[in-house]
Order: sequence, then structure tokens, then C-alpha cells
Amino acid sequence: MNLQAKLIISALGVCALPLAQAVEFEDFGRVVRVQPHVEQVRQPRQECRTDYVQAPVQQAPQGRSAGGSIIGGIAGALLGSQVGGGSGRNVAVAAGAIAGAVAGDHIDNDGRQVAQQPPQVQEQAVRQCRTVDAWESRTTGYEVTYDYRGHSYTSIMARDPGQRVRLRVSVEPEQM
Repeated sequence: MNLQAKLIISALGVCALPLAQAVEFEDFGRVVRVQPHVEQVRQPRQECRTDYVQAPVQQAPQGRSAGGSIIGGIAGALLGSQVGGGSGRNVAVAAGAIAGAVAGDHIDNDGRQVAQQPPQVQEQAVRQCRTVDAWESRTTGYEVTYDYRGHSYTSIMARDPGQRVRLRVSVEPEQM
């Protein structure tokens, strides 16, 4: 046997030494009890509702008319010229023009406001929201109690194993 073959056999023997001392295999245990671990988790959420309200519609304001002032001023000046004489006549013409302009403006523009339509309303949607706390139950794992060869064991597992649980069993000789 050559040297290289002897080295390979020796290396395999050294690697197999731990396998001779420890044995690992799979077996099953009987599940006795499964208790879920439940956690309460806060989940804030929005509750919204839509209300419908009556809101006035904005109307464009109407401009004031100058026609009534002009016509009233002319009419007042004509009437004022019929009263008095000399410098009193000039004062009466000026006073008549001013009084006629004010009266004409009042008749022309105030009358328009009385003749306007009533304000219009329109229905509008108003959304109102608020945040409320909601609590949700979540299962975070399972406390599993199982029996294996007359002994009872408990372990936390990510899922419910059912009626039996797969076990990895390791057997080692006791060190003396």
C-alpha cells in the first residue's frame, strides 16, 4: 500500500471517530398539550363619515350704477333754477343738483337690492374623520408539552405540531 492511500485511510478514521461516540437520529414524541401564546396588539384606525350641509353660493356683487345720480342731479339742478333769483338762484341750483344726485342714486341702487333674488344654497359634502384604537389578538407561538419515552418536555414552537412532534435525538456516551 502506498503512502498516499495510508494517509487517506487515516484521515477517514480520524473523521469517523466522533461518529462512533455520538449518534443522532429522528424520532417522534406524543403531544400532550398545545397552548397558543396570544398577544394583544394595538392597531389605530380611522373612522370617517360624510355629512351633507347647506352652504350659501357666492354671488358676484353687482356694481353700483351712476345713471340714477346723473339723472337726479340734472333734475335737481333744473328744479333749483326755478327757485330764487341772483346769487340765491346759484345756491338753489347747486343744492338741487346735490339733492337730486343723492335721491337718484338711492332710487337706482337701493331699488336694485330689493329686487335681487334670495341667496342660493348648495349642498356640500363634509368629511369628518377621527382615530380610534382597535385591538387585535395575534398568536405569536405555541407552548407544546410532549411525552418522549416516559418523560414530559415543554418547548415553544412557531406552529402547532399536531398529535405528534418530530424530535432530533442525540445520544452520547457519558464521559467518565
